[in-house]
Amino acid sequence: MKKGINIWSFPAGSIRDSLALARDAGFEGVELALNGEGELSMESSDKEIKEIRKTAEDMGLALYSLSSGLCWELRLSDDDKVMRERAKDMIKRQLECAKLIGADTILVVPGAVNVSFSHPEKKVAYDVVYERALEGLSELEPYARSLGVSIGLENVWNKFLISPMEMRDFIDKLGSEYIGSYLDIGNTLYCSYPEDWIRILGNRIKKVHFKDYRIEAGGLHGFVDLLAGDVDYPEVVKALGEIGYDGWVSAEMIPNYKHHTEAIIYNTSFAMDKILGRK
Repeated sequence: MKKGINIWSFPAGSIRDSLALARDAGFEGVELALNGEGELSMESSDKEIKEIRKTAEDMGLALYSLSSGLCWELRLSDDDKVMRERAKDMIKRQLECAKLIGADTILVVPGAVNVSFSHPEKKVAYDVVYERALEGLSELEPYARSLGVSIGLENVWNKFLISPMEMRDFIDKLGSEYIGSYLDIGNTLYCSYPEDWIRILGNRIKKVHFKDYRIEAGGLHGFVDLLAGDVDYPEVVKALGEIGYDGWVSAEMIPNYKHHTEAIIYNTSFAMDKILGRK
């Protein structure tokens, strides 16, 4: 498997600074994020985005995936049709930007019944979210296919697609090799086990996030350094081997350290080497 890290793990600074730190810490690639503003945003020109790709290539780093925090504001399941259309437009631009940086996958939150940490006042009925997510992703699939970029659906705390069997069946209903799972290991722990997700989803998994979670802490405070929580990483790696997964695994270290934030990058790289059997 290939060792990567998500851009949100880094101290505040430029993309170039984050890439340099990732390279120094021993990562092979970085998962960038499409933002509302800044170096890589909805307003960035194609030329600016291609320059980011060149910067990474010059450092010997791959930009293999593109996430986005905009999905919490722009949801395919929103009650407002205008917002649903804006969500589709955002995902289309995310697909385009992924193509420009050389990534083959984008991370998408397919919809949300309710999210405690983002617009908690919004609540949409589960069956309505399901149908709107299916409809929106079905409309986006041809564009993803035309660009050769896959849409990876993340299991996240959105009170939607909360079991591996439901995620599997949802993906199968869409029936496209360009729509699969972006499996977040740590996000499963609040109600299930990541090794079950891996074995049930199988080759539907496009990319994997590595996080760890301490169940007794609960809530968002439960996310901890890799190997400091309750994820059985030997079993996770075993399960990934069983399904033949040899793609990218990305550390997503949120929250990071209050002081000497760069230290989390080196600590995470070391932990991932242990998990992957490299040291």
